[in-house]
Amino acid sequence: MIDLDPIQPICIAGQWRLGGGDLYHSLYPATGEAIARLHAASLEDVEEAIIGADRAFRESGWAQRKPHERAAVLYRIAALIRERSEELAQLQRLDNGKPIKETRNLVASAAATFQFFAAACETLEETITPSRGDFVTMSVYEPMGVVAAITPWNSPIASEAQKLAPALAAGNAVVVKPAEVTPLAALALARICDEAGLPSGLVSVLPGKGSVIGDALTRHPLVKRVSFTGGTSTGKHIARIAADKMMLVSMELGGKSPTMVLADADLDHAVAGVLYGIFSSSGESCIAGSRLFVAREHYDEFMERLAAGAAALRVGDPADEGTQMGPLITARHRESVERYVELGVAEGGRLRTGGLRPQGAAFERGYFYTPTIIEGLGNDARLCQEEVFGPVLVAMPFDSEAALIEEANDSCYALAAGIWTRDFQRAWKLGRAVQAGTVWINTYKQFSIATPFGGWRDSGLGREKGRLGILQYMEQKSLYWGLNEQPLAWAGGH
Repeated sequence: MIDLDPIQPICIAGQWRLGGGDLYHSLYPATGEAIARLHAASLEDVEEAIIGADRAFRESGWAQRKPHERAAVLYRIAALIRERSEELAQLQRLDNGKPIKETRNLVASAAATFQFFAAACETLEETITPSRGDFVTMSVYEPMGVVAAITPWNSPIASEAQKLAPALAAGNAVVVKPAEVTPLAALALARICDEAGLPSGLVSVLPGKGSVIGDALTRHPLVKRVSFTGGTSTGKHIARIAADKMMLVSMELGGKSPTMVLADADLDHAVAGVLYGIFSSSGESCIAGSRLFVAREHYDEFMERLAAGAAALRVGDPADEGTQMGPLITARHRESVERYVELGVAEGGRLRTGGLRPQGAAFERGYFYTPTIIEGLGNDARLCQEEVFGPVLVAMPFDSEAALIEEANDSCYALAAGIWTRDFQRAWKLGRAVQAGTVWINTYKQFSIATPFGGWRDSGLGREKGRLGILQYMEQKSLYWGLNEQPLAWAGGH
């Protein structure tokens, strides 16, 4: 456990000191114990961080460094993350209660993200565009200035890397607002950035309430872009403020992702994939495959195998190497999940498995909940349309591919989808027909930093990851170089 004394400092414009806001405790979700105490950032801290970030952007020379020079610092950040991988993984486990095997993967992902965007930075090409007259035209990209990165509690270190790395690679300064309940990973990353040689003031980390700090960041005139990952209602609020500022935003929001098991699917692969897609991370994942559609002729067999697999999942101590599901993030969030399960039953659903808190001394103080499967609902039920963000799966049979596509797309969300079939032609047809930013075929919840990620509709705006993800944090500029030997005809009267 982390020593609660002294109080954790936060990073404000390159200075490590106590925040000016209220004192609060960061709690370990597996036990409810305090693992750290810190003061939230105050509005004065927000102002200082933004002013300091703007000053560092203009005066540190970071934006003017050659791309390979910025890349060298990002490579050092990646190396330091790898050197401290176990320490960071244990910190992430304490911060949000994910099983240790998963947090190790998240730390590895963060290191890979910094490495990837270092390479993207030093190989990004500016373009000479086709000539259309007596001039040479070029398209170039320049950093924006101060960027705000607002990150979620479910995968902090990976989410923060996915915003910090491309924004810094582009030459910007970044003010990070981590989720109030998971501040520790972002603070650890800021210290690594300092040690790697990033100029002071380019990164600040401001823990506290999103409704206070996130709002202030979004409204500030010096903040040129907001990159947000979180709930759809908060994302829409940020978008309204951004519209008044004519400010660009990147948003990765909610999901209610369909998983489709066709009649010719390999059931062994499909059962394992569906279980992983919804119950890993305790279902606290925007891309969780929370709506399951199974071909009616295999529905009973598939559901029998799926329910048995869900009941056998190992729920327990995140520090245990064998744990597959840890606790939910807070007691309040577990209560929200429980209310959704009660709603599903009230709407006419039947509990196939789960739907309760696990019993025993090991679970008494933490925020645990069992893997839950509900059947008997139609796709129009609230439980099928609203994001639960927990280990709750709604299963439905389907009779035709036309009906399947219609129901899969019948959602305000369009983040991800999964397809299980041996027929690659059918997979191609369904993959193109389903409306989602990411479609997995005969796999689920696999990621590549090299591949763009994002959603449609209420699932978000813009894209993270991918080689061109760095351009999300840059402004495009066109340059025209005149080649005409004579003065422009209009001015000379010719």
